[in-house]
Amino acid sequence: MERRFTDLLIVGAGVAGAYAALSAKAEGARVLVVSKDPLPAGSTPYAQGGIAIPLDDADIEAHLEDTLRAGRGLVEAEVARSILRDAPRVFEHLLELGVPFEPTPTREGGHGRARVRHAGGDRSGMILLETLFSRLDAPRLEGYMATRLLVEGGRVAGAELLGPDGPIWVEAGAVLLASGGLGQLFPVTTNPPGATGDGMVLAWQAGATLRDLEFVQFHPTALPSGDLISEACRGEGAILINARGERFMPGYDPMAELAPRDVVARAVHRERQETGGVFLDLRPIPDLLVRFPTVVAAARALGFDPQKAPVPVAPAAHYAMGGVKVDAQGFTGIPGLYAVGEVASSGLHGANRLASNSLLEGLVLGERAAVSALRTLVTPQNPRPLSARSLDPAFVRPLRARMEQAAGLIRRGENLEAALEWVQTLPVSETEMAPRPWLEAAHLATLARLLLKAALLREESRGAHFREDFPKPSPAPYHTEVRGLDVVHRVL
Repeated sequence: MERRFTDLLIVGAGVAGAYAALSAKAEGARVLVVSKDPLPAGSTPYAQGGIAIPLDDADIEAHLEDTLRAGRGLVEAEVARSILRDAPRVFEHLLELGVPFEPTPTREGGHGRARVRHAGGDRSGMILLETLFSRLDAPRLEGYMATRLLVEGGRVAGAELLGPDGPIWVEAGAVLLASGGLGQLFPVTTNPPGATGDGMVLAWQAGATLRDLEFVQFHPTALPSGDLISEACRGEGAILINARGERFMPGYDPMAELAPRDVVARAVHRERQETGGVFLDLRPIPDLLVRFPTVVAAARALGFDPQKAPVPVAPAAHYAMGGVKVDAQGFTGIPGLYAVGEVASSGLHGANRLASNSLLEGLVLGERAAVSALRTLVTPQNPRPLSARSLDPAFVRPLRARMEQAAGLIRRGENLEAALEWVQTLPVSETEMAPRPWLEAAHLATLARLLLKAALLREESRGAHFREDFPKPSPAPYHTEVRGLDVVHRVL
């Protein structure tokens, strides 16, 4: 088997992985970036929204208050404050790198002020990623999936990768997971096909803690294809109407279309059920085609013209607030293993992510994790791979249907229990090596089981997690954690 050696192995090539790689290279380290699919890959290219940046020192606390409000009691305030304090410096660095930010910030859902920075209208994520990689002089492996972590003496020391020509081993002084979320657990998602939760499962198998998996954010305005209609559209004046032609969001929240996403998503879901459909009217936006060309193109590809009539929308699985539990430096608690971006649970998002905080988190914690990892490098001597699991990918379609029915926007205990009972019957097996679809199917089955258990344990409604049988929040906020074994705990 081919072997490679590096100081820092970065699994994932979205904004968090790319900025971490730039930061590590600036420290003089050897870096290898692994992308599961050909670049540009991951969720970052799909990010139509921009980066939420405090406008000035005074706005840091206001931005924090908006983040705390959206997170429904589970945001770690000091972690969030530290990220927001680093934001202006990172923004200045991006300007130096050549990211062509527009001069005027916009306002998005949950924000009390216009502080979201865009580049290229609704192509912010793509332009940001292209700029970062244009500045990155580091080797990359495209089309390689991380299948197993390598360990040595209780320390993560690299990973086994499955590529077009078979597996290779990369031995590393440290591994940084930036592999994205788990949106492919659901049949309609804004996530790319590769969002199968690989990094979460690999970290858990290595002994890391997974936290708050039940908090999956559903974006309220996706086209029937799953293509996203950016929240920035509502920030610029787009309104939601039901099948009767009525604007309904002011009746659900004083912030109307700019309420936090969990509120808007459930309102859209209810109006679709009660009236037969929900539509987004984009015509109030000045210069719609110039400001949001990606949205217009996606709608027209489905036969809708948003310049002439409202377009149909529905909620879609969008972002995982839960993930690998990390500290403010992206450290997982397992020596040699770091995690940043959507794969991680840093404490910034709580029970409901505030719009455009995710790119900011990826940038700030990507830099921190890279620098922190380089301070703890250990040259591996004789690492060994952990086990991998496989599942026939034919089970993925019924798995997604079960997850939509039981763990979608509206949940009930009996539905969660029935889905969990079914998932536990899936024939997941240990394997030395299997094709990518079989490994991805096993990762989805593992996360489905853990997510359903966490959702059952959370007997309340909070943020993105809504239980019809427990419609109110508990008096005291708590986290759910999976620590090592297939057992979920409540942690105050």
